[in-house]
Amino acid sequence: MKTTTTMKKSAPKQAKAEDSPARLIDARIEQLGDWRGETLARVRAIIKQAAPEVVEEVKWRKPSNAMLGVPVWEHDGIICTGETYKNAVKLTFARGAALEDPSGLFNSSLEGNARRAIDVHEGDRVNEKALKALIRAAAALNTATRAARKKPKSA
Repeated sequence: MKTTTTMKKSAPKQAKAEDSPARLIDARIEQLGDWRGETLARVRAIIKQAAPEVVEEVKWRKPSNAMLGVPVWEHDGIICTGETYKNAVKLTFARGAALEDPSGLFNSSLEGNARRAIDVHEGDRVNEKALKALIRAAAALNTATRAARKKPKSA
């Protein structure tokens, strides 16, 4: 009697809890499959160009966001998050209120004491030079704040 083994078909690629943050973000971009995915991929590339030492994380994974969570870019603290909504990709800078924005990129969450955001809508062009400057400034602010916290207090 001949025995045959059948191999299970592999399920479509889905984000798993053990996936790296980069893979989770890739999965999110792929899942969106529209202008929002393209925009998220583009701003992600700009962030990595502006701050090559940036660390990607995915936070706030829960059923309400299909367990995919929110992409987060960090350097000595959160620089910004990349949330996707039906009509916008929102880059929220954790300490945006403390950053100079001479190009006027911040167009959302302007009333708070800490955060500022950039809402990118379908068809919008991102000012790459200005966004890179904001990313670098946010990373520098985080680094300076962390260094100040580590300084020993003089007597």
